Amino acid sequence: MSSPKVVFGFHAVGVRLKTAPQSILEIYFEPTRRDARMRSFLEKVAQYGVKLVEADGLRLSKLAGSHAHQGVAARVQAVQLRTSLDELLEDLEARNAALPPAQRTPPLLLVLDGVTDPHNLGACLRVADGAGAHAVIAPKDHAAGINATVAKVASGAADTVPYFMVTNLARTLNELKERNIWVIGTSDAAPQSLYQADLKGAVALVLGAEGEGMRQLTAKTCDALVHIPMRGAVESLNVSVASGVCLYEALRQRQVHIA
Repeated sequence: MSSPKVVFGFHAVGVRLKTAPQSILEIYFEPTRRDARMRSFLEKVAQYGVKLVEADGLRLSKLAGSHAHQGVAARVQAVQLRTSLDELLEDLEARNAALPPAQRTPPLLLVLDGVTDPHNLGACLRVADGAGAHAVIAPKDHAAGINATVAKVASGAADTVPYFMVTNLARTLNELKERNIWVIGTSDAAPQSLYQADLKGAVALVLGAEGEGMRQLTAKTCDALVHIPMRGAVESLNVSVASGVCLYEALRQRQVHIA
């Protein structure tokens, strides 16, 4: 079993309590905070029978590695969402095969190339969860890993969205293409708009870090490149905002298609 880690903040701890209470070793809370939000939170904890430990703000800050703990932190065991990307895709394929065509859900993946800021990663995981993406993929050597800051910003999505760090991103993208998953990258220089792309089928949306964008090999591996229309003075969007725009456009097209 892996070593315990710490998640903090009402959203992150609350989602872990809801989705995997058995993984929580103990929850630390600041007893001097007695507002309605804390009272409601402690009532939920009591329902699950999780051990509660009183801790002052200093101890919570040390546990969380941040002052943004909101008076709540938890020591937890890691939750294994899927052992591999292949396993996730095979499970999804098997599930779809058992459903009538109108009820099938084609894979929707978010690929991040060069996103090293944990705040950006956390926000990307949160929007991926909201849009129903099946997984987020990133290269091992050029990306942020899951830590307490990521979990806090993700507001619980770090426990619900599988995050796969792969050794060779270009090879992984080619393997996705072999599974008939259309790989679409974003680039300011792309002639085609995001809104001209067909995102109703199996798709992996690839975004690079703000400013630098995707690496050249990653861009070359994509089946197509699209741009997000920019009508104002700024030239680009934060990667988490761009992820939201792309994922929710895919969701919109799929809902229209189903309707």
